[in-house]
Amino acid sequence: MTHDEYPYRRAFPTRWNDNDVFGHVNNTVYYAAMDTTVTSWLIAQEELRILEGDTIAVVRASSCEYEASVSYPDVLDVGLRAGRIGTTSITWEFGLRRTGEDAVVARGRFVHVFLDRAALRPVPVPASLRARVEQTLVVAPAA
Repeated sequence: MTHDEYPYRRAFPTRWNDNDVFGHVNNTVYYAAMDTTVTSWLIAQEELRILEGDTIAVVRASSCEYEASVSYPDVLDVGLRAGRIGTTSITWEFGLRRTGEDAVVARGRFVHVFLDRAALRPVPVPASLRARVEQTLVVAPAA
């Protein structure tokens, strides 16, 4: 997994209580890692004002495919890129691996739909966010 594949990366340390009864990190932790990664990117880009602003983003769909098990004290390296950018939604794609290793342990996807905060109705992806995503998180398909 390289920066060419996932331009934004964030470390996500696992915790002892993230392990389930089978001794590996529970699936909900992968979702938390992905959600934290995209939210941290949005905040860093000043494209998300969680408690204010006219537009909010809500998860419409999500998925995760697991390739290998992770256990505490592993640290996840979560990569983020943009998939489809629609009129009112963005599909975020994630690659997760153990820090220091190349092999992907999981691949995930979130679809964020953008809503008017007051009316809770879909609105277009804000123009400034669309431009920033297109400039920094869209990866050209491999030839």
